[in-house]
Amino acid sequence: MLKDKKIVVIGAGTMGKALVKGLLDSGQVNKIVAVERNKKYADRAQSELTIPVCCHPESVNHIKDADIIVLCIKPQDIENFLTSVKEILKPETLIISIAAGISTKLIEGQLQSENPVIRAMPNTPCLIREGMIVVCRGLNAGNGHINIAQILFSSLGECIELEEKLMNAVTGLSGSGPAFIYLIIEALSDGGVMEGIPRKVATRLVAKTLLGAAKMVLDTGKHPAELKDDVSTPAGCTIGAILSLEDGRIRSVLARSVQEASRIAANLGT
Repeated sequence: MLKDKKIVVIGAGTMGKALVKGLLDSGQVNKIVAVERNKKYADRAQSELTIPVCCHPESVNHIKDADIIVLCIKPQDIENFLTSVKEILKPETLIISIAAGISTKLIEGQLQSENPVIRAMPNTPCLIREGMIVVCRGLNAGNGHINIAQILFSSLGECIELEEKLMNAVTGLSGSGPAFIYLIIEALSDGGVMEGIPRKVATRLVAKTLLGAAKMVLDTGKHPAELKDDVSTPAGCTIGAILSLEDGRIRSVLARSVQEASRIAANLGT
């Protein structure tokens, strides 16, 4: 489905480069170009990618011919970019934005066109092809456009569609979530070090434990509470440790972290 499409990735930063590399490795695309804002950044990205990386004015011709444009730029840069290209876009060009907090309505209002728009929220595990990507559709995007987005992002991990009203919550949960998990890994590793385990070993023990536990949730389909109870034998060390976590209000602290990240995401586009 993507082999006959010209894809232009706007922004060759961390996520833009990950997307390009994933698409190239998947063998799903024949025509892909990346765009950076100036020659310095374009040259830097070009040294890491095997596709053309250009900047203005060369980028104009690529944008005019694009079938799919993926916006991998900061939320505060979206409006200026859309203003600069809205007169040259083909009306059928699919616009996919990964900018946190930027709604499809905002993009559609800026373009004042019938271009199909899809909003996406990937997370950093996309860099190792283990990402979680959520997409939602704008007014002019149909099932075919969603299929294209899901195929495109499948090179980076798992991609699902949700309603746009949930996207800020998705940003707070799976978008910001890796940082929360890294903090948990670091804290548990500290506990291991306190008990005499070397730091490198402790970190690996925690990371592998987390990976295995996550896979248990996904593979068994069991509720996390059920899996927790499987480990918590009566009068055992696990249930005692869980009670100490509950004393520290770990549930509400983690839940509130998602809520706060979601609140901030909701204000990024205003």
